[in-house]
Amino acid sequence: MELGKTSIFVITDTLSAAGAVDLAHRVESAGYGALWVPETFGREVLGHASFLLSNTKRLTIATGIANIYARDPRAMASGQLALNEQSGNRFLLGIGVSHSFIVSDMRGHNYGKPVATMRAYLEAMKLDTYTAPKPTEKPKTIIAALRPKMLELTAEMADGAIPYAITAEHTERARKILGPDKLLCPVQNVMLETDPATARAGARAHVGLSLSLPNYQNNLKWIGFKDEDFENGCSDRLIDAMVAWGDEDAIRKRIDLHFAAGADHVCIQPMHSRPRAMGDIEPKLIELLAPNRR
Repeated sequence: MELGKTSIFVITDTLSAAGAVDLAHRVESAGYGALWVPETFGREVLGHASFLLSNTKRLTIATGIANIYARDPRAMASGQLALNEQSGNRFLLGIGVSHSFIVSDMRGHNYGKPVATMRAYLEAMKLDTYTAPKPTEKPKTIIAALRPKMLELTAEMADGAIPYAITAEHTERARKILGPDKLLCPVQNVMLETDPATARAGARAHVGLSLSLPNYQNNLKWIGFKDEDFENGCSDRLIDAMVAWGDEDAIRKRIDLHFAAGADHVCIQPMHSRPRAMGDIEPKLIELLAPNRR
């Protein structure tokens, strides 16, 4: 598995099957190391990853993240092994505890204490009862880790972290907790828009739901934001921290801040300044920020 330095993170549920394949081909041709797909309200993510792997040749398909409440640990580990064996080690499993309203209200499960639940899940994934052919490399598991205790668990039991809705300051703190040998793959939202009012309005449409969730709010307060930053549609300071908007140079500088802070790899989420639907992306940014151009 060759992740490279940058990848693309997209909610592909707004795309048809053919559209998702076209996106994967564009990401692959542009030289990115991976395409990350989340599991939220649409497709079952391991099945979707299998489809994308079968329609690409070099690209790593990564889950950002697979919800641990959506399948038991044995099913998750079996899927991870199968997808890597069938794709030549091009699948990266990112897992997380998701959010209480998704787990309890939508899926009907009890939302347990995040760190304890994740620890037990990782332990259960280690059960060696898989009888099919295994991949030629040991698959990696990374965690949607935000705050210190989950980052400490990641350092102890996983291969790395994919933090979402964060800043470069969080990347710096996460690296100190993870140590030097774990993958650190923060997600950076980006938007090609130089007008502040248009950029901030578009950013609020994209990240408003995320910034209303306790998991993200508590993490952002850990790195210095205040209660008032989340009021009345969120402060400009918070919106500007969440979404790197501006011209190409401004966006690249924000991405580079994560590398300077200790990131191994940055997942780029290319947002449209005038979104029509959740996850609406700006395709132009995929080409503009492509590794093949730099």
